[in-house]
Amino acid sequence: MLLRAPRPDELEFLSELCLRSKAVWGYDRAFIEACRAELTLTSDDLRDTDLQIAERDGRIVGVAQVATHGRVAHLEKLFIEPKVMRSGAGRALFDWAKAAARLRGAVALVIDADPDAAAFYRRMGAHDDGIVPSGSVPGRFLPRLRLDL
Repeated sequence: MLLRAPRPDELEFLSELCLRSKAVWGYDRAFIEACRAELTLTSDDLRDTDLQIAERDGRIVGVAQVATHGRVAHLEKLFIEPKVMRSGAGRALFDWAKAAARLRGAVALVIDADPDAAAFYRRMGAHDDGIVPSGSVPGRFLPRLRLDL
């Protein structure tokens, strides 16, 4: 597996990958569309955050995004192509996210997780740190997890 920075011409594909990955949890089309704006990657993301993609056999299979604010980093996105989930791509991107956060001086990585993805982050060593409102669906709350770096 190869990890690398994305190119601007890949942002649309990566945004669609995020939506496909989100849909794996059984959400309906209306829910996925409500998440579209939050899961869309832009040229501002390339400039203002750390982004990394995972490739296997020349195909993009995952994406991760980290935004660092002072001593706290936020895992904004970590999405894997549904057909390759449980193949190690998520772990590789999560390890990259921790390293990227440390390089920026962060001492903690905060994750506002989909409820179905929270178990993955717990297996990676993160612990529960409350709940937060969804950025996409009013009235929905997400588990917040934290990993001390």
